[in-house]
Amino acid sequence: MMSQKPDILERLDISILWGHYEITVLRFHLTSFPPGKIIDFHNHAEFEFHFIPKGKGKVILGEQEYALAEGMLYLTGPGVMHYQEANCEEAMDEFCLHIDIKEKPRDGADPWEVAEAEECVGKLRHLPLFPIRDRYHAMDCFLEAYEAYDGKLSGYYTSIKHQVISILLKAVRAYDLGGIVTEAPVRDMLNYRYHFAIQYMKANISSGVTLDTVAEKLNISSRQLQRVFKKVNPEQTFSRILEDIRLQGVCHKLSESVLSIEHIAQSEGFANATYLHNVFRKRLGMTPAVYRKENSIK
Repeated sequence: MMSQKPDILERLDISILWGHYEITVLRFHLTSFPPGKIIDFHNHAEFEFHFIPKGKGKVILGEQEYALAEGMLYLTGPGVMHYQEANCEEAMDEFCLHIDIKEKPRDGADPWEVAEAEECVGKLRHLPLFPIRDRYHAMDCFLEAYEAYDGKLSGYYTSIKHQVISILLKAVRAYDLGGIVTEAPVRDMLNYRYHFAIQYMKANISSGVTLDTVAEKLNISSRQLQRVFKKVNPEQTFSRILEDIRLQGVCHKLSESVLSIEHIAQSEGFANATYLHNVFRKRLGMTPAVYRKENSIK
């Protein structure tokens, strides 16, 4: 696919803020080595990621020679001398990503993103100098970035930046045998369930919300949901909060609309105007009609 426009991605000026780093993309392309092609010893001032999507050959990293075959990757960091050669009988393609990484501390950065960026960049600086299988399919990121840009898909620039970060992470994972050091944030499930339940109740107030229906949406039992409400807000039961939400809706419509009280009652989950009248008087000390008279927006 990329052979049609092998350097199309290099036309973009890509700079990515990740944690406390700025990652600048210098080169982002597909290159092809004809059979027997040699690139003599050289090095770069930046990181270069090499992926072999097709063909075979060899690379010398430092003083050690390694065979290259389809599906392999290797990384050359700043100052690493390397030599590349395609097989004398078979061409070799290579996806290349050159990036410059500079520290750029910034306020307000997500602390978990900062930790993961720090971990990834630290590992990139110490990756071993030998090729390895592209176990996490980082090569696919080149194709996805190409498709996004060539097709001018919605949000293609943001998508390409995400693909660049994915290449870094997947390359590190391919070498990583030590597991995760930085763990992502974990939800407080108690508060998450409580606030999700409140949100769902507000969004579906006119459709007969019950303890069972809300519990079902959270994939927990009704008894578990009752415990959630009791632990987060011991002073208010599920029923009381549901009634509060309904009354808030009623008050809003009484003051801002000319809908009948019967219509308002049913739209906010009350059986009828009579039941609303009784609840309203008990909770607010007045009837819905009096509330409308005192609070109507002229």
